[in-house]
Amino acid sequence: MVQIKTPEQIAKMRAAGLVVAAIHAATREVAVPGASTKDLDEVARKVLAEHGAKSNFLGYGGFPATICTSVNDVVVHGIPSEDVVLKDGDVISIDCGAIVDGWHGDAAYTAFVGSGHAPELIELSRVTEESMWAGIAAMKQGNRLVDVSRAVETYIRRQPKPGGGRYGIIEDYGGHGIGTEMHMDPHLLNYVDRRRGKGPKLVPGFCLAIEPMVSLGTPRTEVLEDDWTVITTDGTWSSHWEHSVALTEEGPLVLTSPDGGRAKLAEHGVTAAPDPLG
Repeated sequence: MVQIKTPEQIAKMRAAGLVVAAIHAATREVAVPGASTKDLDEVARKVLAEHGAKSNFLGYGGFPATICTSVNDVVVHGIPSEDVVLKDGDVISIDCGAIVDGWHGDAAYTAFVGSGHAPELIELSRVTEESMWAGIAAMKQGNRLVDVSRAVETYIRRQPKPGGGRYGIIEDYGGHGIGTEMHMDPHLLNYVDRRRGKGPKLVPGFCLAIEPMVSLGTPRTEVLEDDWTVITTDGTWSSHWEHSVALTEEGPLVLTSPDGGRAKLAEHGVTAAPDPLG
């Protein structure tokens, strides 16, 4: 069952989303050479405490940290550690969430540590982020879940990959519904699988975490012995971007973006819904 939210509930999710945005801003500042991924986790904990919010990652299925820190060939679910120290040239994806008054927010971004990154890595992150926004722009009344998947996949497939070949759209992980829990129905693929049908219709109150994960090589992954860390099977580096989005009567509202998604959605000819928190 898909949980449909009222405008009042979406406003509470917006409050949680703004806490996630604050964590993103704070962790960006400290994702520098010499910082450990544990340092980033401690920053996230402080932001949550300052806002009176709770972590929806810590303890989830036994996960031992506040955020996921996925470096280079780690796709998702990297565990923060004092032993993982960021180096110049690294790429890190930071995934985090927050709970406010029982409602969840969840978002991820990819950052470049230091300088001197190869152009193909910069392009990988751009393609992944822009495919997310293409999916968000497809959050329209009358569309179906598959239209979001198609928008993500189509954008990625239309981008030329430096050096040739195709980007790997990660197959085993995708987006999801979000609301009173972090992971809810429906599961959102980042590609079209015709065996799954069109999926439910998108109606006001429908909330999704849209999160493409893309690698420079394979779409396949494996989980390390810690039962969390997910890496590409061929060792190629990856990017992960995510926003939580609510569909309202007035259009999509990007709950975890500071401006509600207004600027980026305008690039797609879409008007973002008004911010319920002003």
